[in-house]
Amino acid sequence: MEKKSKPEKSSIRDAAEKMHKNTIAKEDVIISHSDSLKLIHELEVHQIELELQNEELHNVQIQKELIHEKYVELYDFAPSGFFSLSNDGIIEKLNLNGAKELGKDRHYLIGKNFKLFVSEDSRSNFISFLENVFTNGKKETCEITLCNDEVNRNYLFLSGKMANNSEHCHITATDITKRKQAEDELQISEERMRLAIANSPVPIMIHDEDNNVLQLSDGWTQFSGYTIKDIPTLEDWTELAYGARSGIEKKYIDDLFEINKTKHNGEWLVQAKDGSQRIWEFQTTPLGRVYKGKRVLHSLAFDITDRKHNEQELVRAKEKAEEHDRLKSAFLANMSHEIRTPMNGILGFASLLKEPKLSGNDKQRFIGIIEKSGIRMLNIINDLIDISKVESGQMKTSISETNINNQIEYIHAFFFQEVEAKGMHIILDKLLAPDQATITTDREKLFAILTNLVKNAIKYSDDGVIKIGCEKKERFLEFYVKDTGIGISPNRQTAVFDRFVQADIEDARAFQGAGLGLTISKAYVEMLGGSIWLTSMLGKGSEFYFTIPFRPVSSEEENINVTNGNQDSIGKKKLKILIAEDDEVSSMFLSLVMEDFSCETIHAVTGTEAVSISRQNPDIDLIMMDIKLPLLSGYDAATQIRQFNTDVIIIAQTAYGLVNDKDKALEVGCDDYISKPIDRSRLETMIQKHFWSKAN
Repeated sequence: MEKKSKPEKSSIRDAAEKMHKNTIAKEDVIISHSDSLKLIHELEVHQIELELQNEELHNVQIQKELIHEKYVELYDFAPSGFFSLSNDGIIEKLNLNGAKELGKDRHYLIGKNFKLFVSEDSRSNFISFLENVFTNGKKETCEITLCNDEVNRNYLFLSGKMANNSEHCHITATDITKRKQAEDELQISEERMRLAIANSPVPIMIHDEDNNVLQLSDGWTQFSGYTIKDIPTLEDWTELAYGARSGIEKKYIDDLFEINKTKHNGEWLVQAKDGSQRIWEFQTTPLGRVYKGKRVLHSLAFDITDRKHNEQELVRAKEKAEEHDRLKSAFLANMSHEIRTPMNGILGFASLLKEPKLSGNDKQRFIGIIEKSGIRMLNIINDLIDISKVESGQMKTSISETNINNQIEYIHAFFFQEVEAKGMHIILDKLLAPDQATITTDREKLFAILTNLVKNAIKYSDDGVIKIGCEKKERFLEFYVKDTGIGISPNRQTAVFDRFVQADIEDARAFQGAGLGLTISKAYVEMLGGSIWLTSMLGKGSEFYFTIPFRPVSSEEENINVTNGNQDSIGKKKLKILIAEDDEVSSMFLSLVMEDFSCETIHAVTGTEAVSISRQNPDIDLIMMDIKLPLLSGYDAATQIRQFNTDVIIIAQTAYGLVNDKDKALEVGCDDYISKPIDRSRLETMIQKHFWSKAN
């Protein structure tokens, strides 16, 4: 800028004097010299003031120019874009950042319409924004996207206000692309999280600090049945799921935000919408974000119903195992007593029989004690074998025709003397009508059930009456055995059917037996398709009932009572007998039993020898075939003998007593089967059956 020069003082004086002279000449007034000097002085002061004013104006102008230069610099290099637009959107002015935002040169953009650079999807929004700026005269805002990049979308936030002359407006444009991208990514992330929660099989609830439920997972609805419409708030959830058992405390929620960590909320019994109940374990965690001005929490539930049930089952199994071990220990102790006691009788009185001065009566008495002790021990062994068969699944049924009345009458006769000896009475209470008495069932198992029940009645009674009977009830036969004994306490009435329970009875009075009779009876009844139960009162006695299906025979056949056969027919018919037995004591016992009706007895100690003797002696009438023989088993020996001799009677004998021994023996060609120790009367009856029928 050029600096203006100051006027000289002499020229001012000359001008003043000239003006003074002119004034005097015009007005014809004579002014003194002193007045002229005064006037000149005033003019000089005025001139100085003018000069000072010009200097100040000059400085102000310089300041304005500096401010303008600074404004231009700030305008051009501002971080936001600035635009001046006409009312139809023509760009009249813009800064460098505005040109950068539009992606064009500034000179190119001057005179262009701003909307040409706006994408189609936001063009209408921009036009509406521009109209509002000029119409309302207030500050307006909007968001637009530009069409300067086909791959990446650029976002601008526009803030505009009309200028003073109302012919153009000023617009500030801020690039919000990164913010929008972050918002889009956040929205995508939130949508993914929302979908993950919605599709989660785990029960998940999102709720705010005021207990408003925002979202539920599929797992929550699946396990509880409730949707977000059912439980819009936590209060609704607790009312439906817990009833009066729980409520939501605001302090609990506030504490979560203060400690800012997961809080275990315990285990709860949840009632589902369908009325079923589940056990849930809850964990609640603040999410560290705000939704509509409220803090948000994440509640996670784990359905631990199955785990809890398994834990309870494990506890019950542990208790049952401990109980089993306790009973087993008591059982083993009882078995030691039960086996040693009869063995003491057998061995003790057997040694006394050796005394030379023993009288005949004492010998017979000692022999009776030995026999009774042997029977007692055999019963224990039979019970153990039977329960082992039941528990191993080897026990099977053998269905045949059975006369129920005959069975009950036999039981009555069998125990009559034993009961009378105790000063008691055993009564046949009820029997079936003759046309109902014969059915098909497992004769041996029915006999065992009745025998066990009568034995128990005798064992636990000291006086009174024992009644046995049977009656038909619809499709079943109902048997009963009633006694007037000591009775059973209510808390033991179910346990008496458990294994070894006799060994667990804590009573001052001790009873013989392994405590397996009722267990075996229950198993047999269920195998036959029936059920067993009891009623009892302490000191009054017990009544045992059981049922079996009523299956009458299709046609009546005359039953042959083999026990009433012609005993003399065997005595008169002397038999040639082969005893195939490798045990010397057993072989000797069989020889003595058969002395009365054998004319010749031959012995074989191996299966091979038994086959050879049978081939050489085709006239042999009876073969007592032990199953376990050296060289060739009894099964194989019987099979080979049947190839050349189909008439000889073969009775299999074994000490195994397994469930399939009898069936296998019959399959290989044996005519009958008897287990060791061999009962003499039973063997004689069996031989009588086969040879009585052959003789007739």
